[in-house]
Parts: sequence; C-alpha cells; structure tokens
Amino acid sequence: MLTRVSLTWRAAVQTAVMAGAVLLAACSNTPTIPPPSEVPLSKDAISLLAKKGMQSGSPIFVRIFKEESELEIWKQRDDGRFYHFKTYPICNWSGEIGPKLTYGDRQAPEGFYSVTPGLMNPNSKYYLSFNLGYPNAYDRSWNRTGDSVMVHGNCRSAGCYAMTDALMEEIYGLSREALKAGQTSFQVQALPFRMTDARMAREKNSKWLTYWKTLKQGYDYFEKYRVPPNVVVCERRYVVGVQAQSRPDADGPCPPFSRPALTAFTPLPEPAEVDVAKGNKLKGIANPDLEPTLADINAAKQRQSAQAIQSMPGMPVANAN
Repeated sequence: MLTRVSLTWRAAVQTAVMAGAVLLAACSNTPTIPPPSEVPLSKDAISLLAKKGMQSGSPIFVRIFKEESELEIWKQRDDGRFYHFKTYPICNWSGEIGPKLTYGDRQAPEGFYSVTPGLMNPNSKYYLSFNLGYPNAYDRSWNRTGDSVMVHGNCRSAGCYAMTDALMEEIYGLSREALKAGQTSFQVQALPFRMTDARMAREKNSKWLTYWKTLKQGYDYFEKYRVPPNVVVCERRYVVGVQAQSRPDADGPCPPFSRPALTAFTPLPEPAEVDVAKGNKLKGIANPDLEPTLADINAAKQRQSAQAIQSMPGMPVANAN
C-alpha cells in the first residue's frame, strides 16, 4: 500500500518529468543556426537562379579579373553551356597584375586552377574560403612557390582574393551546392584583366605578354563556346582546349592530343541585364593587410560613382594607365 508521502513523492516526480519534457520540447523548436559553411542559399539567390533557368546544383565556372577587381560566377544550363549568374566585386587583393612567383611575394596568382571538394575550407580564419590549388602543375614546373592561396572573406589579403563576408557566403554556397550535386571540380580562370584584343595591345612591351597570350586562349575559348576549356600542362606550358591521349608530364614532352569539336554557341533565352552584386572595390584605396575604414569605403564608393558616370554614353573616356 502506498502511503500519502509516497504518493506525494510520485506526483512530484511525475510533475518534474512532465516539466522537463515540456522544456525539451520548447528547446527542440528553437531554430538551429547553421555554421556559415552550411547556410542555405538566400531566397534572392534561388529566385535569380530560377529566373535564369539554372539549378542550384548545376555545375559552375569562375573567372577572376584582377584589374577590374571582379569575380564572375557562371552556371551551366540545359544546353550544356555556361551562362552568367552574377558578378561580385573583389573587396581587395594584393600585388599587381602578373603571376605569383614565390612564397611571400604578396602576389595573387594568375592561371588556370581547379577547385575540388577537398579545397573547400569551411573553417577559414577569414570567414569562408576555397583554395585555388596554387601552385598547380604549371607553377611547379617553373619552381613557383607558395601555399594556401585562397578566395576568402574578411576583405583582407596577403596574396589572396578577398571578398566581403556576405558575398563570400553566397559564392561559397553556390560552389558547395555544385560540388554536392556531383561536379567533381570547378575551373577558376584567374586573369590579369578582361583579355580583349584592345586591352592586350596595351601590353605589347610587358614581360608577361607571352604568358598572357596563353591565358587569353582560355579566355577566348570560353567566350566563343561558353564551356570551360580543358587545360593540359606539358613542356612547362599550358595547352588549352585539348584532351591528352596519355597522362601528361608538366616537364616532359607533350603527348598526342585530340581537340574535341564544339558547335558554335547559340544562347538560350536569358535576361538581358547583367547582375552585379553590391560591394566596394578597395584595391588601391585600403591597405589589404588591415580592415577597411569608413573613409576607405566612402572613397571606394566615390571612385565607383565617378567610373559609372565616365562610362555613360556620350561621356569622354579617360585614358587608362
């Protein structure tokens, strides 16, 4: 027979258990904040993908232009070709146009790079990042040194391409979704500038002209076909748009190649406007080693406004140095 004391004790225990269950239930309904590397794509990004006939998991291709301080993301559509998704301002990068040569030279690299899932860095000290894979086979064949060259957040750079955290979160998310969906790697073309014939003509006396002509082959291939070219390294050079019949040796003779035939690019319907993310370009304004100040940001906005006005129809074009 249960005494009044034992009944009271049992009721107290049951009450405590029920209260605990209610508390746990309340806790389970508390939203879980994912780490930055797992933040879902924003509603705006998903809406823009749909508007452009793209899937979040479809393959991506990345182009970087140093001189313009811009990073582009392109996405594959149903025809197998790549279409422009968005252009992102690069907040800052260190060095000048020209390739990276040695560890500590504070140069951001130029060349053809391939980013695999293992090069994605969710725990970067600069918010989020992916490693470009420098030095690649070409760089190593020329004894170029350095490591941990990234595209990352935090708007600070010592040889990397630094974005703002918000923009890097979207870039990382788009890259993550493509790799999760089965893309084994994505190509990054890191270029000194938009490699038009007119812009190249200004570099006729540059010591890097021969190298840049090779990079231009990759730029032109994509512009013509809207497919990232396959790039092979042999004889200490890039060979663009070929398939090697055997494993190439970066330092050895080039193996026999085949050149896959591609039909001319006929675009699917797409929006006419080019989408550009909002952000400041601080190259030449802010010290890449330091957090930008409000004065730096205001100076960047003023310069970008002046450039926008300069590019308007009917305005005289200033000579670029």
